[in-house]
Amino acid sequence: MSKNILAIDDSASIRQMVNFTLKSAGYHVVDAVDGRDGLERAKSQQFDLVLTDQNMPRMDGLALIRALREMPAYQRTPILMLTTESSDEMKLQGRAAGATGWMVKPFDPLKLIEVVRKVIG
Repeated sequence: MSKNILAIDDSASIRQMVNFTLKSAGYHVVDAVDGRDGLERAKSQQFDLVLTDQNMPRMDGLALIRALREMPAYQRTPILMLTTESSDEMKLQGRAAGATGWMVKPFDPLKLIEVVRKVIG
């Protein structure tokens, strides 16, 4: 059975690229358009991995990660930030919020697959 991944980004082109990349590697991908949408999807279905952007309307990535980590079902689920933010300060905030890892956009599709496989198999 393929692993379920929740991909959250307010950019349609990034969602499309993540979706295509991960589906071609055999994963099942569900999209969300911002943090609030992602949180609602996470409440209705269990995911093996959450990929989220940081800068989004309605709820940013750090707020989303904090909200997910408060839910028993997502306390151990890997959460990767996929964002244009690359400062050490932002990475520290991500780690403090509960992010498992960090990738900077634009991303290399093969590197994304490699990281996802390392985290969830």
